[in-house]
Amino acid sequence: MTDELHLWACALAVEKQHGAKAPLHVAERIGALALAGDMAGVERWKAIAARMASLARP
Repeated sequence: MTDELHLWACALAVEKQHGAKAPLHVAERIGALALAGDMAGVERWKAIAARMASLARP
């Protein structure tokens, strides 16, 4: 699986698992990773957030 497909799969899984609270879950993950200094993790979750936003667009 390519990185791009993996990000889309993660976005879909987060939405399925957390429903309407998915954006909050992503924000919490980004915050926790930022506090831990894991900037690669922050970037990955921002990429997942971007794909989730694309899914929400009509």
